[in-house]
Amino acid sequence: QVRLVESGGGLVQPGGSLRVSCAASGFTFSNYFMTWYRQAPGKERELVAQVSSAGGNSYYADSVKGRFKISRDNAKNMVYLQMNSLKQEDTAVYYCKGPFESWGQETQVTVSS
Repeated sequence: QVRLVESGGGLVQPGGSLRVSCAASGFTFSNYFMTWYRQAPGKERELVAQVSSAGGNSYYADSVKGRFKISRDNAKNMVYLQMNSLKQEDTAVYYCKGPFESWGQETQVTVSS
């Protein structure tokens, strides 16, 4: 059974940094792309970043390019999203997405002074 568990969200001031993590189980992690999405209040869910199965290729939404970095550790079945220079508009619930339309339970990121 596929399971994705996010952690690491919280409250941070504008300009600060935060790392969210996603622990995966129930599938061969190293075979699949992994993706972070987010959904802000009143907005549609958007793709934030994606990393290839081996970690060599990544994609970022324009809104986070240059500030966020996605990475993975296939030995630990973990995917991470390092978020730097955070802005208030980054406030959202963040989701990890895996194969077979699997989603994590979300982690809240709030950027506020």
